[in-house]
Amino acid sequence: MKLGITCYPTYGGSGVVATELGLELAQRGHQIHFISYSQPIRLTAPQPNIHYHEVEVSRYPLFDYPPYDLALATRMAEVAELYDLDLLHVHYAIPHSVSAMLAKQMLAAKPRGRRLPFVTTLHGTDITLVGLDRSYLPITRFSIEQSDGVTAISSYLRDRTLREFDIANLIEVIYNFVNCDTYCRDQGSQERRLEYARPDEKILVHLSNFRPVKRLTDVIEIFERVHKQLRSKLLLIGDGPDRSQAEWLAVQKGIHDDVVFLGKQDRVNEKLAIADVMLLPSQLESFGLAALEAMACEVVPIATNVGGVPEVVEHGKNGFLANVGDVDTMARYAIELLNNESQLRQMARAARCAAQARFCTTKIIPQYERFYRRVLAS
Repeated sequence: MKLGITCYPTYGGSGVVATELGLELAQRGHQIHFISYSQPIRLTAPQPNIHYHEVEVSRYPLFDYPPYDLALATRMAEVAELYDLDLLHVHYAIPHSVSAMLAKQMLAAKPRGRRLPFVTTLHGTDITLVGLDRSYLPITRFSIEQSDGVTAISSYLRDRTLREFDIANLIEVIYNFVNCDTYCRDQGSQERRLEYARPDEKILVHLSNFRPVKRLTDVIEIFERVHKQLRSKLLLIGDGPDRSQAEWLAVQKGIHDDVVFLGKQDRVNEKLAIADVMLLPSQLESFGLAALEAMACEVVPIATNVGGVPEVVEHGKNGFLANVGDVDTMARYAIELLNNESQLRQMARAARCAAQARFCTTKIIPQYERFYRRVLAS
């Protein structure tokens, strides 16, 4: 198949999933065309069957806000016609599904019109935050209903979309995924671990875009409690608006020397694989991709029991769940686990087994391929 994929290319779950999906599909022989305003962050090197098409947005004094959605629709139609794409797959409803709908109509209206179906994948904040803004809700609902196929990354997100948007479409749940061959502990993990911690220290990790919904200061609060009880380091992977606040809090708590801000990382798997515990105290997660990537690396997640996270993390078996803001309970789980090496190793193995059994690329990518074929055949 020849597929066009559009996503936000920045450091966030939807862009990561879209890029990894394209890379996996390309390895299976499909022709993948990424269409976005910049190259996706995980598209770091040339790959067979991967093409990138930049969307240029003209800036005129007339426009306070350049119309990216229109420029994107135009580029989608151009790429689809030039490269004879079979289907567009857009990630994040706003504005990508609207742009895909316009591109579809543009091609259909040509003298020798052709069909260009498009699939919309809902990732979370496009529904839970942006889409429920009254000014966006009607167009979001309309573009979803006009999609030739709709998927959601969790049952939680599917059910919430159907309930709050009153949508008639069938929405298929296709979970996020992880490449279990890439995300794993390898022979170099122990050596890399010594770059950040002494042999007698435990390593906790957090991975996100450092936005308020991720509750980064809760990560610092949890770590302070853990740090008082055992020798430990905290690795923070990512960047965003709450970084400065977290840095100041770490200084005030007197733990700044043991909190390492790593910034954005290309090879996230290598950093995750050296950790013992992942902290994910988010206000809301529609799936919890960071938790899944950690689990594949035998890192035990301690997360909040919100959104789609309970569909990924089974409390007490391959991780722990607590209420939002309950930093004392999350810290207690971490301390008890890190002080019990046998339980830590047992839960770490269970975490990887869960990732392999349900969320590996070998399980999920064929689901997308079957979904595409159904859309093309309809």
